[in-house]
Amino acid sequence: MLVRYTSQRLAQMVPTILLVTMVVFALLLLIPGDPVMAMLGFSGGEVTDAVDPEVYSRMRARLGLDDPIYVQYARWLGRTVQGDLGNSLLYGRPVLGIILQRLPATLYLGTAALIMGILIAIPGGIWAAVRQNTVVDHAANGFVLFGIVTPGFWVALLLVLAFSVHLGWFPTIGYMAPQENFGQFLKHLTLPAVVLGIDVGASILRFTRADFLEQLRQDYVRTARAKGLPERIVLWKHTLKNSLIATTTVLGFQVSHLMGGSTIIETMFAYPGISFLLLNSIFGRDFAVVQGVVLFMAIMVLVVNFLVDVLYAVLDPRIRYE
Repeated sequence: MLVRYTSQRLAQMVPTILLVTMVVFALLLLIPGDPVMAMLGFSGGEVTDAVDPEVYSRMRARLGLDDPIYVQYARWLGRTVQGDLGNSLLYGRPVLGIILQRLPATLYLGTAALIMGILIAIPGGIWAAVRQNTVVDHAANGFVLFGIVTPGFWVALLLVLAFSVHLGWFPTIGYMAPQENFGQFLKHLTLPAVVLGIDVGASILRFTRADFLEQLRQDYVRTARAKGLPERIVLWKHTLKNSLIATTTVLGFQVSHLMGGSTIIETMFAYPGISFLLLNSIFGRDFAVVQGVVLFMAIMVLVVNFLVDVLYAVLDPRIRYE
């Protein structure tokens, strides 16, 4: 049944991905400015009299911009399927290569933030639920409130002032690949990962606590305790497994957020991830890179949602696709 469920979820992704490609291609039409003018070096991207109309027309024809929209889309989709996302105007290299070059930095940051958030949220949410209305519960709720309502850039500024400016423990900007210098890699990674980890941890802890409390009130928990099972078995074997459905949902949202929602943090720390690449490409009117990055992020979100759906069926065999 799990194989059938998985195959049907995969089949559902095909029309969704096709719709995503249409939306991403439409970005070329929605972004202000003219791609030909951007290629000719005009930063504003607007058509001016400084360009020979004949040169302008030839370039539009060479790029296929005079063709109907559906022809342009079919041509772009055919190249995209083959892994050709075009060439960057700013970097002068294939877009796919640029994305793959920036991808490890984003994965390192997202993985570190996610691990940090999980280590804070799941034990903290369970402990707060078990110790409801105690100091532990109030502290957990305070952390959730702080993590949700406090802007990430403000937390980043506080951390930079405390640990970079005053103590000098961590660098304020930049990135170092782990294979070059692992110690410096950890130092550059720590502050942005902590900022994102607080945000992720607060969201997961909130739902973990709420769902764990709900499960503790269920009949099967009272029955397990009445049978004399040790409390650790009741909590970690029975209650935790049933509360992971809601936690998994929030976890999927947070992974998607980390893939594309860390733009402000990457910008503040000059961290060369995909989100920072997207922001620079928008400002530089690098249309091919913008399209490529948005398409890559959208597909990654779909893949994460697919994995979450499969995990649902693993955690609860009663879940089946109908």
